[in-house]
Amino acid sequence: MAEGIRAALACAVVILANEWLGWPPLVYMALASFFTCLCDAGGPIRFRVPALLAFTVLGAATWMGFGLLRNAGVAVAIPIACATLFLFSFARIWGTSATSVGNILSIVLILSLNQPLALHQALEVGAMFVAGGLWATVLTMGIWRVHLYRPARTAVSECWRRLAALAEGLRQLILAGGEDSAAFDAHGRAHRRAVREEIEYARGLVMELAGKRGRLSLRGSQSLLRLEACDQVFGSLIALAGVVEGSKDTARLQAAETLLRLLRPMLVVLSRSMLDDTPLRLPALTRAGERALAATAHDPVLRPLTEAILDRLRIAALLSTPGGYLPGGGAGVAPSQPWRDRVLAPLLSNLNWHSAILRHAVRVPAVATPALVLTLPYGQQFAYWLTITAVVTLQPFYATTWQRALERVGGTVLGGLVGALLAYLPSTPLQMAMLLFPLCAVAFAARQVSFVAWIAGVTPIVVVLMELVHPGHSSWEVAELRALFTVAGGLIAVAGAWLLWPSWEPVRLGQEQRQAITAHAAYAKAVMSDLLGEPNAGSFDAARRAAGVTTNNLETSLSRALQEPGGSRSPAVAQATLVDATLRRIAGRLSALWYDTAARESLDPAHGEAWRNWLSQSLGALTTGNTPIAPRPELPPGDALANPLSRIARQIELLEGALRRGHEHGPAEATGMAPQR
Repeated sequence: MAEGIRAALACAVVILANEWLGWPPLVYMALASFFTCLCDAGGPIRFRVPALLAFTVLGAATWMGFGLLRNAGVAVAIPIACATLFLFSFARIWGTSATSVGNILSIVLILSLNQPLALHQALEVGAMFVAGGLWATVLTMGIWRVHLYRPARTAVSECWRRLAALAEGLRQLILAGGEDSAAFDAHGRAHRRAVREEIEYARGLVMELAGKRGRLSLRGSQSLLRLEACDQVFGSLIALAGVVEGSKDTARLQAAETLLRLLRPMLVVLSRSMLDDTPLRLPALTRAGERALAATAHDPVLRPLTEAILDRLRIAALLSTPGGYLPGGGAGVAPSQPWRDRVLAPLLSNLNWHSAILRHAVRVPAVATPALVLTLPYGQQFAYWLTITAVVTLQPFYATTWQRALERVGGTVLGGLVGALLAYLPSTPLQMAMLLFPLCAVAFAARQVSFVAWIAGVTPIVVVLMELVHPGHSSWEVAELRALFTVAGGLIAVAGAWLLWPSWEPVRLGQEQRQAITAHAAYAKAVMSDLLGEPNAGSFDAARRAAGVTTNNLETSLSRALQEPGGSRSPAVAQATLVDATLRRIAGRLSALWYDTAARESLDPAHGEAWRNWLSQSLGALTTGNTPIAPRPELPPGDALANPLSRIARQIELLEGALRRGHEHGPAEATGMAPQR
């Protein structure tokens, strides 16, 4: 609702300025403000701002360019427009923000073809579009920030706080002697249930946010990784309770008490950092961890438990450092990929027909072409809804395209009727501006319910805005035409998904998951082989591209699964989402390692070969979902390799624990690793 009120404010201020100044081009500024608000996909501000600014510049250039190009005739405009639609659709290879920007830019392009512009008109529209985009960016990023994942962050923080309470309660039992079984039972009933319920609640909240938006943002990935680390620390503390309960070994009890005494403040600090979204100071946590290791160094049972707990704490701690939840980010990490490679690597990885994104990007202009041919030559003022509906309804799979078409048509018809009734009542721009506040609040709140509710909510807003852009039209006429063209556009999208490289049955999530893990195993092997100086540059490039393609295909499958009924509550979807987030981090750290010249110079053949085999074999073992991975080999001397390799290893072990637990709960359903039929 806060997002909706903010979007309404972005438009209403401009509409009121237009009422005061009486300058019609300001309406384009209002439209640009609303579109910019729709482009905001959430996540870190340092990524949201470039995305919004890119949309502002590209949107202005698109409207100006195609408004001028429309003067050359439809025979010239349509081919160039379809080629540009391909580029906008293909932009999703660069992530969630690029996907949102590309989708809204496609709508801007189609709108710009509706009316030819003279040069002075194009300059006015471009200037107003830039002004609207900048105003919305300042409003959303500076004046009024909405923290979309704050509820999830609060829930994850509470998980770690409850874990600290469990550790302190266990320590008090040890101080009391550790022999009272009834006290241990009572402690388990009180604390374990609370921790488990909080973890499951937080996980459900994160997945629900992802499901309602059809994607998992960087913040969502961060929350899932923190939850998985918390869950595995929880399991280690349960094991620790089993070790000390009834034990009469004084040295063991003392070591366990020291571990828990040091652990509790570490958990509390992590919890507060997550709640406040503030960076952690890693040196203090590192010193506490070293003391805990020293206290349990001579106990063969406590030592591996301590190492497992501290490894998971390091994952959670690095996610709370500046940039730590980004692939390859975090303090002390090797230099990241150059920006040119971050741009070119996904591009090269997806320039093949095996890429689901490439196939979808080709399908979009193929579907848009007949829609544009049917509408542009006849100059129908609202016919652009036909093409917009066809483009935005089209999905990578036939089943989801059909579902999305039904949802969009139903939501548009319902919202059009509501919009016509509402827009019929106000008669001045001031009244329309005031009407935008309840409409936007309801629409953005409905976004959290379903896609049908979102479309039904946003359609009245479009009807009201179109009344401003094209005054003098009956609101009933606008609603009727929008409903008619939406139905036709939905049919075109369904026909396109059926006729153009149809996917009659979506590729199963487990298959994409296995392929992604296998590709990253090959990528890890190629990186280590290259660091060892073996002549495999071609295989390294091929492995990197294959890892990028399989991850993109997994994310495409995840997006589809999240949009299906009950998708956000599916254990298989939750597991695959965690796999996707973890593989992204592993790939980022492997890339950073490959670019680190110090690591390359310090790697000796014995350690390099051992780690190459362990990384590839461990990731390969994860494809079965229940095969345990071997213990880590000895780390190379020095920090240049020991730090990045240990961080990659922690990610693999975190993933192994999650997949093993899912396999124990139900190998076919919970892990998404069921055999293919």
